[in-house]
Amino acid sequence: MNETNPASPHTCNGNKNKDEKKLTVLESRGYTVGKTIGVGTYATVKVAKSSKHGGLVAVKIISKFQAPSANLSTFLPREIEVVKGLRHPYLIRFMQAIETSHRLYIIMEYAENGSLFDIIRREKYIDENRSRIWFRQLLEALDYCHNKGVVHRDVKCENLLIDRYYNLKLSDFGFARGYVKPSNSVVLLCKTFCGSFAYASPEILRSIPYQPQLSDIWSSGVVLYTMVFGTLPFDESNWSKLLKQVQSKVVFPKSPKVSNECRNLIQYILVPQAARPKIVDIQKDPWISIATTTAHTSTEDIFLGESSNTNNLNTNYSSEKLSERSKNFFSSKDNTNKNSGTQE
Repeated sequence: MNETNPASPHTCNGNKNKDEKKLTVLESRGYTVGKTIGVGTYATVKVAKSSKHGGLVAVKIISKFQAPSANLSTFLPREIEVVKGLRHPYLIRFMQAIETSHRLYIIMEYAENGSLFDIIRREKYIDENRSRIWFRQLLEALDYCHNKGVVHRDVKCENLLIDRYYNLKLSDFGFARGYVKPSNSVVLLCKTFCGSFAYASPEILRSIPYQPQLSDIWSSGVVLYTMVFGTLPFDESNWSKLLKQVQSKVVFPKSPKVSNECRNLIQYILVPQAARPKIVDIQKDPWISIATTTAHTSTEDIFLGESSNTNNLNTNYSSEKLSERSKNFFSSKDNTNKNSGTQE
């Protein structure tokens, strides 16, 4: 996994020191790689200690030999271009991209408390107070992106990470698109399927041109449902059943107990594209407006040093400790047609 830089000339009494250790590409840039925190088909994510940033970072390592050519030529360059222009408290911060002949390294903010998916899997479901905070943060992140002309197109619990202060942060812009902000009242539509079936809007599943901002909003509604009920609202294992479910009124399980206000909000969001609310309308919903504890954010440039244990790259939080800390805290694809308004 490690690549080394070409050895620089080094002599001592006219002889090269053959025992001199060659630095890896990451080491030469001040990164000491630690444990693996994620593995995909053609990418691995590791935690690393950074002398430059003064703390821990996450390093996404992508193999050029294993990644599909479309990803290397289209999606990865697009992802880097998109995230370089984004900076928000509830987005995972991009720091640096390093490219070699064999690999691409993407350096980004490290969210030490894992993904929302992991927390739901451990705790079965998320109480409404925490869900409200995290849903608000997700809406703020999406609203910021949309106002910047960026759509995510892969909002799901696995792509929502939790930092040391238990703030939610949107990550993984692999399917994102930029330059989709409506112009002169013309809304650009997308026609490429992106994301996961279980979080995909009805218009995407039906393979019709869709407004990507509203598709992100649909996915956020699926996230909210999954948080409070601990299960997905739609069955992605059966295509015909899935298509029927997303075009019908959402069904709620008998347990856990969830307030009518929260259920009403979910039903408000998971509707056909033409009737789906905008973020500004969702933020006015009574359930969203209930007062909650204000979370501390980690957006300062020094946040890495403050939030990381740089002496132990293999530090893990047990599910019990994570749950206890969480409870304590919260309790107090590229062809644009300008004439038709459709794009990939």
